[in-house]
Amino acid sequence: MTQWVLGVDSGGSGVRVALAPAGGSGGPAPRTDERPAVTGERGIDAASLLERVLPLATGLMREAGADALPAACVGAAGMATLGDDLRAVLPGALGEALGVRSLALAGDAVTAYAGALGLRPGVVVAAGTGLIALGTAGDGWRRADGWGHLLGDAGGGAWIGRAGLDAAMRAYDGRAGGSPALLACARDRFGPPGGLPGRLYPRADRPAVLASFAPDVARCAAQDPVASGILRQAAQHILESAAAARPPGAGRTDVGLAGGLFKMGEPLLGPLRDQAEWLLPDATLVPAAGDPLDGALRIAAALAEGRLTLPCDGAMLTVGGR
Repeated sequence: MTQWVLGVDSGGSGVRVALAPAGGSGGPAPRTDERPAVTGERGIDAASLLERVLPLATGLMREAGADALPAACVGAAGMATLGDDLRAVLPGALGEALGVRSLALAGDAVTAYAGALGLRPGVVVAAGTGLIALGTAGDGWRRADGWGHLLGDAGGGAWIGRAGLDAAMRAYDGRAGGSPALLACARDRFGPPGGLPGRLYPRADRPAVLASFAPDVARCAAQDPVASGILRQAAQHILESAAAARPPGAGRTDVGLAGGLFKMGEPLLGPLRDQAEWLLPDATLVPAAGDPLDGALRIAAALAEGRLTLPCDGAMLTVGGR
């Protein structure tokens, strides 16, 4: 009989749930709840996550004809620092409701790693609105950046968007380093530049608003040297984070590029390739094989078959059961 495993990807845009055979591919189409799990005093609220996951998972199990699950993996943004309630509640709750026998709880950077490179050693840069680099040789995790748009995330979408808006406002003022092309884009996207602080600073989703300008920077890069310079600096930051996350003494290393930022294409990938040979020697930049939901399924399948080789710790990746 087919053994099914469950993968969950929880982030700021909602929760995705998928079911797949432990030893292969296929299965019902993933299902989504666009409501993010609530974050409260105890971090990510387990009850709110279960409220979203359980109806989707039971529907998938019904469609697949699965009565119980040997393993599952829940990947969540903020798991490392905000996952105490999830670690306390989910093993018992998913065991009781879905028959999950073994459960992996992972940060979204870990599921992004597994989706991009699988279980093999290497480094993954996960970049969207923010940016984090994660590396392992199997004996522990090395992390670089992922500190949020005020303290880091250098080279990520919010960083690029903020740098582009800085260049736009410099042009608006007539200061050095300004870009009339980016000023025109900022006016088209946000309205009169003088009113931009009032529209931006009060927003709770300020990083996402900043990141929404990153595609404009990419579109201007072919003709505008300021925009091109921003993307070249972003590429430098990305490579420096990958180098910092690379395990010591590693030989030739695959560096997976995961996340929506790299869909920007050649305006960013070109500067990455150009600078990689001296900022990240003995490394090969590779596109991600899959996304964080694929990574959650890979971890769950490896857990079910007793071949999980990614390092477990108290924060990034924990494994338990009923």
